[in-house]
Amino acid sequence: MPARRTIGVDLGGTKLLAGAVDPRLGVHHRVQRTVTGLRQRALLDVAVDAVAEARESAGAEVAAVGFGLPALIDRRTGKVVVGVHTPLANLVFADVMAERLGLPVFVDNDGNNSALAEHRAGAARGVSEAIVLTLGTGIGGGLILGGQLYRGARGGAGELGHMEIDFDGNLDDDNCPGRGCAEMFASGRALEREATRLAAERPDSGLARALATGRTLAGPLVTELAHDGDPAAIEAVELIGARLGVVITSLVNIFNPQVIVVGGGVIAAGELLLAPARAVVAARTFPFFSEELRILPARFGVEAGMIGAAALAYDGLAELEAAAR
Repeated sequence: MPARRTIGVDLGGTKLLAGAVDPRLGVHHRVQRTVTGLRQRALLDVAVDAVAEARESAGAEVAAVGFGLPALIDRRTGKVVVGVHTPLANLVFADVMAERLGLPVFVDNDGNNSALAEHRAGAARGVSEAIVLTLGTGIGGGLILGGQLYRGARGGAGELGHMEIDFDGNLDDDNCPGRGCAEMFASGRALEREATRLAAERPDSGLARALATGRTLAGPLVTELAHDGDPAAIEAVELIGARLGVVITSLVNIFNPQVIVVGGGVIAAGELLLAPARAVVAARTFPFFSEELRILPARFGVEAGMIGAAALAYDGLAELEAAAR
């Protein structure tokens, strides 16, 4: 009989990714759903359905479910205080989902889960000081400090996308009262915005031709065009990479990490994104900080949040079993 498994669910601003995961963090079945524009009740229904599919195809007993949410979660109460890129708010998410699923449920911020996965078995494995950035609809983040996931006083640490980098910047447009937040400059939304601008400026570019056919210049398409050699698309990706370098520079100066891991959908651009980021960091930080720093793509790519959610469930089960002994 195969060892029991957990299901990890990464719930983002546009899609949900779930998977049945074994204790070695191998994924045995994947489920993806589009969640763009769904209200809270419909979103919960989609999550329940995705977990049910993953559970049915897990190939072993499923013992618990872990969720990663783009949200501020009060760890003292388990309540989703405010959702970011999601309608979830004022909801004791773990309790609600445990009742609906009939399984123990554990929940954390999606950036924390990505950091957990990459530190446990990915690009940050074996280091004590690491920062994980996930570039998707916005920017998620997780901090590994002293070898442990750092969650802060109430569980809200690691909202690195909401680090303000422009004093007079525009108001954030997603439940954040800040101005000039980092994710407005170096996220998937930012890439789409800059690609659309460049398409208008360069009517002969691949970006412009794609836009003229009615396609939206979302990150995957821009990345594809950049890899195909379209100069405008390459410029868009490199611009986001340079801005990412500014964000990383501040984080390096504050935390002095050994490794910065970059994941999320935008990392599909690979070195087109990371090379400009590394150049900016090298130029703007003291050599004391940067000479031993590594800036790496996430090993688990867009699945880091899902795998980390499953690892969170295994950790939660271990705590429950220890308390029962």
